[in-house]
Amino acid sequence: MQRDIFLIGSGQTRFGEWWDKSLRSLAEEAVNIALKNAPCTALDIDMVIVANMLGEVINNQAHLGALVSNFLPHTPPALRVEAACASGSIAIHTACALLESGRADTILIVGAEKMTDINAEIISQALMSAADSEQDQPCGLTFPGIFGLIAKRYMHEYGLTRKELNAVSFMHHHYSAKNPHAQFQNAISPEEVEKSPLIADPLHMLDCSPVSDGAAACILSTKKKSSYRIAASKLANDTVSITDRVSLTSFSATQKAAKNAYEEAGITIKNISCIEHHDCFSIAAIINLEDLGFAEKGKGIEWYTKPITSSLSSVTSINASGGLKACGHPVGATGVKQLIEIGKQLESTNTRYGLAHNFGGACATCCVHILENISAPSIT
Repeated sequence: MQRDIFLIGSGQTRFGEWWDKSLRSLAEEAVNIALKNAPCTALDIDMVIVANMLGEVINNQAHLGALVSNFLPHTPPALRVEAACASGSIAIHTACALLESGRADTILIVGAEKMTDINAEIISQALMSAADSEQDQPCGLTFPGIFGLIAKRYMHEYGLTRKELNAVSFMHHHYSAKNPHAQFQNAISPEEVEKSPLIADPLHMLDCSPVSDGAAACILSTKKKSSYRIAASKLANDTVSITDRVSLTSFSATQKAAKNAYEEAGITIKNISCIEHHDCFSIAAIINLEDLGFAEKGKGIEWYTKPITSSLSSVTSINASGGLKACGHPVGATGVKQLIEIGKQLESTNTRYGLAHNFGGACATCCVHILENISAPSIT
């Protein structure tokens, strides 16, 4: 990073089905919490960046930058970014670039999505806009279908069993049961995953992240300081269509973003103590850990089926929030929520580095952030 950028405030709503709340009210709730927790006032905000994917389609609401800017008394300059499910992390990445350039000193980032007011057919079609409209959509693919194909191929290549896959959702629900902001605050058994309705063979309902409402906000600053510094912010891309991929069992955008983030932060995976990764489907969780460098190919499932011990890293928690699967996935808010969660985990464990990994589509866009707790002891 060219300048020190600090996470100085954060706030989020509980993720879930909020029938009595609008997209606007969810975003405003998260903003108010973030401002209350920050060592600055609303007037210190130089710029606002809003992350949202589906506002026009689901809520008949575009122009979200101006909408959120009007929450503040001085209506600072504002813009909206969209990169499918990676919108939240792209908003953070954009903020980092503006802060590094000196065009702003303090930026409010808001990710918000209101998804549950629409029937399943419409929301499924809306989400598929993150896939290729010419190569993927015409054949009737949905994202559960895409990740079902990925799971089938992974099982063929590496021998992953359906019983082993159950462990992913089991662990993420175990964590979400302790998270007051999670959509699902209930533990489940591994057997319940496989007994839930089949969605896209071999994926069952409990392998899939839910449709969610929610918002998350954070404040980044080069002027105000805290114990939490953005050590790296890296973006990478791949083909939008899976038909153009060399492999279905690895996501090159994750690999590139992670490699570049480790280099920018000046660390290795051995320095990372906590991870929030993009487990939109249970198979993605396994692939993510391999692509981020925390497991060898075909071995990612071992983080879920064996005690967390590895010579590769010092990671002690993976998706302690419950991840997308159990905490919920209001798509524009997810990337912001991940960074907030990493900050909480670094504080509670007094450890140095945490990683947030957020992608859009079938990892056509990927952003990796590394957050440093500068008050914690260094890992050598």
